[in-house]
Amino acid sequence: MSYLFCSRVGAAVIVMAFDEQGQAVTADRKFEICKRSYDILTTRCGFAPQDIIFDPNILTIATGIEEHNNYAVEFLKAIKMIKAAMPLTHVSGGVSNLSFSFRGNDHIREAMHSAFLYHAINNGMEMGIVNAGALPIYSDIEPTLLQLAEDAILNRTSDATEKLLEFAQKTKQAAGGAKAAQVEEWRSKPSEEKLTYSLVKGIDTYITEDTEEARAAVSIFLTII
Repeated sequence: MSYLFCSRVGAAVIVMAFDEQGQAVTADRKFEICKRSYDILTTRCGFAPQDIIFDPNILTIATGIEEHNNYAVEFLKAIKMIKAAMPLTHVSGGVSNLSFSFRGNDHIREAMHSAFLYHAINNGMEMGIVNAGALPIYSDIEPTLLQLAEDAILNRTSDATEKLLEFAQKTKQAAGGAKAAQVEEWRSKPSEEKLTYSLVKGIDTYITEDTEEARAAVSIFLTII
């Protein structure tokens, strides 16, 4: 009934690659579910093909579990199959799902998203759920990182995950060192500036001692507030 209502009011519909057996993992299963949905929507519900958006499930790679290594490849294959058989439909997906195993390392995640989108768009993907403002330009990604990311995304080598994890750890440690140096720098500022910095950055680690330091330097406490 919801499909029929959407059709009557001219709305588009998003179809994820799930069915009675669960979430589709392989390209063949993704295509099978999408094609079945397409047939139902166009023949029974009156949907125009161009009002159908398929989300064939972008799944997390580089988790350390071997069967996950080909998830991105299966998605890319599924796009080509869908666009070849149902060219007027659209393909979307939650791009951030791809890199969940690197939570906390935005530098790696953003490079993976950009590299993945480069290949997904070339295969026919038109939409994606991603923080576009944080995406580096594909050609600007550091060559070593780009190769490692694409090795993992395209499952080109058996040790792609291990090499990307190793690179990510080194990057995180380097970023941590830079952050520590930055912390030392702002901690040397006058008390009022430290309080301002803490408020702007949302840092509460030193808030008690900084407030006490500032309170001792003023005669009217309301100034601090």
